[in-house]
Amino acid sequence: MGHSAAVWDHRTAIEVTKDWNGIDQVVLRNPQGASARVSLHGGQVTSWRNEQGEELLFTSSKAIFKPPKAMRGGIPICFPQFGNCGSLEQHGFARNKLWTIDNNPPPLPPNDSHGKSFVDLLLKPSEEDLKGWPHSFEFRLRISLAADGVLTLISRIRNINGRPFSFSFAYHTYLSVSDISEVRIEGLETLDYLDNLCQRERFTEQGDAITFESEVDRVYLSSSHLIAVLDHEKKRTFVIRKEGLPDVVVWNPWDKKSKAMADFGDEEYKQMLCVDGAAIEKPITLKPGEEWTGRLELSVVPSSFCSEYLDH
Repeated sequence: MGHSAAVWDHRTAIEVTKDWNGIDQVVLRNPQGASARVSLHGGQVTSWRNEQGEELLFTSSKAIFKPPKAMRGGIPICFPQFGNCGSLEQHGFARNKLWTIDNNPPPLPPNDSHGKSFVDLLLKPSEEDLKGWPHSFEFRLRISLAADGVLTLISRIRNINGRPFSFSFAYHTYLSVSDISEVRIEGLETLDYLDNLCQRERFTEQGDAITFESEVDRVYLSSSHLIAVLDHEKKRTFVIRKEGLPDVVVWNPWDKKSKAMADFGDEEYKQMLCVDGAAIEKPITLKPGEEWTGRLELSVVPSSFCSEYLDH
C-alpha cells in the first residue's frame, strides 16, 4: 500500500496520508460517503463520520495532538491496563505507541472483510517497552468500515512469551452527543458496577435506564453483548455490540473534572459520553501461544428503530 495512492477494492477506498505531525493516518471510506480515520499513533480511531458527513465521535477542541500523549477523543486503545495501577502509565502504553500497517495479517472470518474498507495494524513491544512490561506479545488490530457505515474494531492479542501474562483492556470510546442531560443508556439495567468515585465499591444499578445529572465513572460488570446509547435531541441511537469484552465503562467528567483537565474544554462534558467495551474486573490471562480476541461494533440507527434492535 503506497503512501500516495488510494487502493480501490469492492468500490471501497483506503488512503494513507500524513497528519500535521507527519504521522501516517489511514482514511477508510465506503461508497455511501461514510468515513473513518485511524492514526498510527496509538492505533487510534480519530474520526468516524456518517454518510451526511456528521462526526459521530467526540474530540476535545483542546486535545493535544502531539506524541507521546494520546489524543483526548476518538477511540484510544487501553492496553495492557485500564486506569492507573502499578508502574505503567495511565491506561497502559498501546495508545502512546507507533503502530505499523500489517500487510500480511493471519486470516479473519470472510465476513470480517467482505465488502468492507479495512486496515490491519500491528503493535509489538520494543526493547524499551519490555523493560516496563516484560511480556512479549503481538497485538493485531483490524478496523473496518462497512457499506452500511458500521465501524468494527477487532483486537487480537497473542502471547509469544515463554510464560503466562495478564492484562486488562478497553476501547475508550468517546461518543459525540447533543446534550448529556438528554442521553440515556439501555442494556445495563440491574447489573453490578464498580464505582470509581467511591473507591471502586460495588453497587447494583437500580434505574431502568442510565441518565446523567452529575459526574459518572463506573465499570458495569458482565454485561450483555448489546448496549444502546439514545440521543434524544438528535433522535439517533448508538448501538454497541461487543464480544470478548464483558465489562462496560461509563464515564462523563461533568463540570469540576472538566475544568481540571488541561486538554478538555470546561463545558465540553455536555457534548460527550464515554461508553467502553472492556475487560477489567477479571483480567485476561494468556498462556504461551494463546490468543485473545475482543471485538467492538458501533452503528447508529434512528431512535425509532431502537426497541426492535434491542429485542433481537
